[in-house]
Amino acid sequence: MIVMKFGGTSVESAAAIERVAGIVRARLARRPVVVVSAMGKTTNRLLSIANRAVQGKRDEALGELMALRDFHLRESAMERTVDEHFQELGELTRGLAILGELTPRSIDAISSFGERLSSLIVTNHFQKLGMKTRHVDSRKVIITDDRHSQAAPLFELTYEKLAATIPPLAHDSVVVMGGFIGSTQSGVASTLGRGGSDYTASIVGAGVGAEEIQIWTDVDGMLTADPTIFAGGHRVRRCSFEEAAELAYFGAKVLHPATVLPAVEKNIPVLILNSRRPEGEGTRIVANAVHSTNVAKSIACKKNVTLVNITSSRMLMAHGFLHRIFEVFDRCSVPVDMLATSEVSVSLTLDRTEKIAEIRAELQSFAEVTVEDNQAIICLVGENIRYTPGVAARAFSALGDINIRMISQGASKLNIGLVVAEDDLKRATEALHNEFFSELDTEVFA
Repeated sequence: MIVMKFGGTSVESAAAIERVAGIVRARLARRPVVVVSAMGKTTNRLLSIANRAVQGKRDEALGELMALRDFHLRESAMERTVDEHFQELGELTRGLAILGELTPRSIDAISSFGERLSSLIVTNHFQKLGMKTRHVDSRKVIITDDRHSQAAPLFELTYEKLAATIPPLAHDSVVVMGGFIGSTQSGVASTLGRGGSDYTASIVGAGVGAEEIQIWTDVDGMLTADPTIFAGGHRVRRCSFEEAAELAYFGAKVLHPATVLPAVEKNIPVLILNSRRPEGEGTRIVANAVHSTNVAKSIACKKNVTLVNITSSRMLMAHGFLHRIFEVFDRCSVPVDMLATSEVSVSLTLDRTEKIAEIRAELQSFAEVTVEDNQAIICLVGENIRYTPGVAARAFSALGDINIRMISQGASKLNIGLVVAEDDLKRATEALHNEFFSELDTEVFA
């Protein structure tokens, strides 16, 4: 049994779904379980509708909702199914307009419709194309805690439900499920956070004991650099789970950061493949370290980063400085990406800044604080970094006159992270790529 996850661009239209059907049909002997994202930008559109409703723009919200309904109807021809779902969405939208408030629970309620609809539409398309297909509502088998909009699966219960439900259906049918969504133990719709369809695929794969988890997207696999920043990257044929997790966390958008966790526990390979070029071999992510003559496997980039510098000479030779700092971030529920510290100063990066004013005010009660917006993280990732001396020196030399605002190495020693101004990101990425990928190990890179 294999799990095949298809992203929003892979199921964005009837034509795209037909292409997906061809990919799935070629793998019927492997008993595929198909996990799909919402069609195109549906989730973004649903959240836009919700925000318009709570802002008092009820008619605008309902007009946008009708346009979204027409899109789904045009690409599916499932009038009854689409109408039923959009009647419920209309009631939710009117309710939000009356309440004027958008809670995490209501966000989950409205954003869950994208995958609920896409999984039904894909099931119907497959059936029309002659494939025996069964739909499974993910809310019945992915059970989560109550942290709406970023729910965590209750793995023991979820795996039990998946093992009981999926294999009997997959014996003679293609099973289709929606990613991203689940439900609480009381049956309330929940979501795993943005990008959660990858996570769903990994959870399903672990729960049914799949031989492989395939993430089908619109790129040929993991590349040595983000193609939107540097176009000269090479495909990574193979990398380890640890490398993939570091790359995903530091901005490699081809994979959701949490995806690899259930796969690691069950030692299930993950493949990144291109639904527009299904003949490609993609990138294979495996449990063990992948030997390479190159120091790094890839360069990950994260934009829209804020750098916070915290200094207090009063804390020289005193304990508790870091404790006080991280108490502030804990109270505000804001995670930190990168960290560099000395005895009296700490620099750290954030990619969530909605509470930055509150954080700054609290920190200023015991330290001097400066905040720098429009920064970016560049992260060199690779198993060999931990074994190779002089990697940081090579990076500094390659960057030349580009100002490095911060440098940090993770405890795993698989990465070296640098913070630069976002305006310097493209130039810095190209310089590092030229330094570390001018020659390639052809066993690992294409």
